[in-house]
Amino acid sequence: MSLRRRIGRVLLVVLTVCGAVTGASPATAAVTPTLAFANPQSQALYGNAYTAALDNLLRINNVGYDPGYNRSGLMDPAVGMVRAGGGYQQPWTRDASINSWNATSLLAPALAENTLWAVVDKDSAGALRVQQDDQQWDQVIWLTAAWHHYLVTGDQEFLGNAYRAAQNTLTIRENAPTAGFNRTYGLFTGASFFNDGIAGYPAPPADATESISTGSMPWPGIASGMYLSTNEVYYAAYVNAANMAERLGRTQEAASHRTKAAALKTAINRHFWNPATGLYDYQLLADGTRGAHQEGTGLAFAIIFGIADPAQARSIVANARVMTWGMPDTFPHWDRYSDAQPGRHNAIVWPLVQGLWAKALARQGNQPGFAAETTRLAKLANNNSGYWEIYNGTTGVVDGGYQRLGDTVKFHWGSEPDQTWSATGFLDMVHSGLFGFRYGERGLAFAPNLPAGWGDVTLRNVRYRNADLTISLRGAGTTIRSVTIDGRPSSAEVPATLQGAHTVEITLTGAAGGDRDGDGVPDARDRCADTAGTVSGCPAPGHLEAEDARNTGGVKTNVNHTGYSGRAFVDGLWAEGAASSFTVHRTSAGQGTGAVTVRYANANSDARTMSLSVDGRVVRQVSFPKVSDSWDAWGTVTFDGVPVSGRDPVITLSYGTGDTARINLDWLAFRGSVS
Repeated sequence: MSLRRRIGRVLLVVLTVCGAVTGASPATAAVTPTLAFANPQSQALYGNAYTAALDNLLRINNVGYDPGYNRSGLMDPAVGMVRAGGGYQQPWTRDASINSWNATSLLAPALAENTLWAVVDKDSAGALRVQQDDQQWDQVIWLTAAWHHYLVTGDQEFLGNAYRAAQNTLTIRENAPTAGFNRTYGLFTGASFFNDGIAGYPAPPADATESISTGSMPWPGIASGMYLSTNEVYYAAYVNAANMAERLGRTQEAASHRTKAAALKTAINRHFWNPATGLYDYQLLADGTRGAHQEGTGLAFAIIFGIADPAQARSIVANARVMTWGMPDTFPHWDRYSDAQPGRHNAIVWPLVQGLWAKALARQGNQPGFAAETTRLAKLANNNSGYWEIYNGTTGVVDGGYQRLGDTVKFHWGSEPDQTWSATGFLDMVHSGLFGFRYGERGLAFAPNLPAGWGDVTLRNVRYRNADLTISLRGAGTTIRSVTIDGRPSSAEVPATLQGAHTVEITLTGAAGGDRDGDGVPDARDRCADTAGTVSGCPAPGHLEAEDARNTGGVKTNVNHTGYSGRAFVDGLWAEGAASSFTVHRTSAGQGTGAVTVRYANANSDARTMSLSVDGRVVRQVSFPKVSDSWDAWGTVTFDGVPVSGRDPVITLSYGTGDTARINLDWLAFRGSVS
């Protein structure tokens, strides 16, 4: 979100990590699910990322009720709302919608409803409408989130109000002079779904120096242009408005919405599908100029919303370009950007896009692609103390990207921490991807994707309407071999009327044999199926890069100094609680001791201390002498006699009570004996 305003922080509502939202009424309290893998490596990777995502959504970004947002008059003062994230205190229409669609409607329905109403206001006559702000082009994503919320909750009162807001908003947009409907092409104009910065557009409509504005809509070519993702969002809005109308018994209105949806789908396929590339184009300018560029959200929406037919969907998956760390926003680099200086919305990875792409791959049944994208985001979160806004697509380093500010200057943006839609993107990877949740009016169906090498997995405390579900996946694959509910054979669906606690067990088969990490160990036998290594498929303990550790408490990747090894180093050891945890994979599970060597940088005036722990138990305080006056200089220090046990002990360096820390870490090595 390159142009978001930073306003005052509103009051956070405290959440106990495994319980209910403090201050919420019993009827609206959120209960936190737990994700448990039988494979300890999967638990360390995906389980930790899932826990961090829940914390992001339900604690960090769950903010208190603010009457200033209750312009619809439908918010509940006893319930908070979900903000966009660290640095962005508002809910925003896109963020509120995506976050509710991804996760909030399932995990905290009352919180999702309040958040959706927080971005709805009324016109002078009192009619509900999605708020009319300066990002009109994507307002109708709200309709998809609202219909999804109804499917999850079955709330008829919400549906009635949502449909009124949907109707009014579509009418406004159809007749708007800006970001409205172009009857010549049968498409909607205005910027692409979330590229509100000019770095997300080629030239034309941009120019080489981005001379008009860093924003997108001030550019005439963008305001009058037509973009793939925005038109797909409008198609989904018409479909979901029709769904709402049908459920409310308004059959003629539903027919009208479906007619508009069909016409828009035809126009999208006529003007954006490119047989030469096997993909949809990104843009169509008002003069008819097409741009054969790749837009990540646009390709994902084409599959998710069913705009692409089966052959087109297969072609998209086969031909889409994915960067080392995930599906990029737009691709390839525009001429004014590069690997060294990627654009803020160009050839760079936003977890929002990764989440949508993973959803599309799961819908398409592409298990290897789904596994790869989910793994990338889990690693990005675990390596960087949670979910940031943007990452470098080549290195995976936290990176806000660049925008031009004239002929010779590029401005390097920061990447904001604790981004809600980055976290909910991962939650959706687990819920709709791994477990295959599919919501319908009759109930909750399952279409799981469990890759080989991940191991059996159980999701507990899933509250679906009036049911409390424990859902277990066994085996691997996408083909369901058997389903039981409370031990009795069943179809892969729980009815919407189900009440109370129930256990769903699904056995899968058909997982494709593969070697995702390319280390020569088949996924089904690889202890670390998503990280290459030589110790039973896991990284050898003789050299563990800090950027691959589990970093928490603000520790993150960086490249703003030289001389580091690997793809980055980590900084952020600046406050008590910050920590880097290295899993040491061993060939034997016996007890023993070893030597820990750490490469680090310390340009402070004195030696710095940290706490060294093994498997959560503090061994001792350790010291890191000053290396140099320059942060580009690195040194090593060795700590002997470190006790370890088990095959996968975790060695942690943390900023504990009484420590001084504030150093950078490059790598850790462990060499030891087993008794």
